[in-house]
Amino acid sequence: MKINKLLNFQLFASFLLAASLTSCGNSNNNVSTATGWKINDSKGGFQYNTKYVQKTPNGMVPVEGGTFTMGRVQDDIMADWNNNPKQMYVQSFYMDETETTNIMYNEYLYWLSTVYPQNNEIYQEIYKSALPDTTVWRSPSGFNETLIMSYLRHPAYANYPVVGVTWLQATDYAKWRTDRVNELKLEQAGFLKKDAKVSEAYGDAHFSTEAYLQNPESVYGGNSDIVYKGKNNKSAEGERNLYASQNYGLFTAQYRLPTEAEWEYAAIGLVGNREYNNYKGKGKYPWDKANNKRKRGKPQVLNTKYANYKQSRGDYGGIAGWSTDNGDITTPVKSFPANDFGLYDMAGNVAEWVADIYDPRLDQEEADFNFFKGNVYYKNQIGPDGKVVIVTDQTVKFDTLSTGKLRVRNLPGQVAQEEFDDSTLKTNPYTGIVNKVDQLPKADKAANLYDTKSRVIKGGSWKDRAYWLDPATRRYYPEDQASDYIGFRLVMTKVGPKSTKRKTKN
Repeated sequence: MKINKLLNFQLFASFLLAASLTSCGNSNNNVSTATGWKINDSKGGFQYNTKYVQKTPNGMVPVEGGTFTMGRVQDDIMADWNNNPKQMYVQSFYMDETETTNIMYNEYLYWLSTVYPQNNEIYQEIYKSALPDTTVWRSPSGFNETLIMSYLRHPAYANYPVVGVTWLQATDYAKWRTDRVNELKLEQAGFLKKDAKVSEAYGDAHFSTEAYLQNPESVYGGNSDIVYKGKNNKSAEGERNLYASQNYGLFTAQYRLPTEAEWEYAAIGLVGNREYNNYKGKGKYPWDKANNKRKRGKPQVLNTKYANYKQSRGDYGGIAGWSTDNGDITTPVKSFPANDFGLYDMAGNVAEWVADIYDPRLDQEEADFNFFKGNVYYKNQIGPDGKVVIVTDQTVKFDTLSTGKLRVRNLPGQVAQEEFDDSTLKTNPYTGIVNKVDQLPKADKAANLYDTKSRVIKGGSWKDRAYWLDPATRRYYPEDQASDYIGFRLVMTKVGPKSTKRKTKN
């Protein structure tokens, strides 16, 4: 295959600029150690981003992975006995520095209503399936009607954490965010037509990461203008234009809900208590420090609390003229100091969804590396032509939830997926290869309390007493139901080295 001679210089120059790439290790890393051939030769041949360094995503902070003791609540006043101490290890990852806010979620809703116009009945259902339930503010013996009408949309609450969002809606938002970030990166590198994301995206003709990787011609309705053509947007006669691939390092890792282990590890923030290869104490709350000297961030208001929570019955924020946390319901994100990882509101404000299925019986037999409860594997649907099936407004499918509401399985423009019937199988989504693995863990069912649709929530909220601020505490809530005290934030796995920093004393 002949490759446009202009590709090498312009394409990889854009890589260096967009990703802030830096050279490390072998200075001759554009020569193959296997064959001695040149890599990224302007005359053609093998193209590969040999200088890739992952950049901290916008709005996130790095959390260096390590070992910690998960669980260990001192006073189990709920008598759940569902958090016995376990030594766990988590890989490095990035985490949103704040909870997802109303303005962030409103951007998602705007995109849905624009790409899927509401004069189409099917598109109306897609939009409604993403809407937060604002009636969560309604109380049988309280008056909160103003919040029902204003909390989600009014600019006064723009930087407050979004609530009324189910676990399912949070995961759909994460997938949307992944696609939008990748869409911008490919546009900046010249693989997508400039501004097509706002002028041409419509219905099933929009950018989807999985659809692009599997069948790039399908993106934007097969518009050939999305193909990278080099300088002056032209290609020589008889030469093939190129699509971006994973080799180029342009695609971000997936945005997702954190696992329970990741969330608890990040909330504790033990990095501030480290001395050599040991921790000095455990810290009961995210703001606890061994010497209480270093604090990141400053509170926006003078207060006597380090988190927004309920002090006692009928006391959500102190007395007039002396507010303890400057909030009666939620408070704007960053209203309190961050923990040692630079994360805000890991205690109080709103409790947060995590990815795991709730199972009270967690013991030493569980995996101790990247622990997660709730693996379900999917595969892409393949059509008669051997290509992946792209969902259209004629083939879109909805699931009916226990609440009676509809939830779209895959948006028009995304790849249709299906769950494996045999739970002992998993597949590589990019090669389609299916491998036998050990039986996947599944949460046990307890008919009257929880089931495999029950998801773990972590952290205390504005409605909770101080007990729930301890990062080790854990509760559950149905994945298709919402509350006025549950929000979420997203994470992204760090690819490559665990850390770019060298070990230091302090």
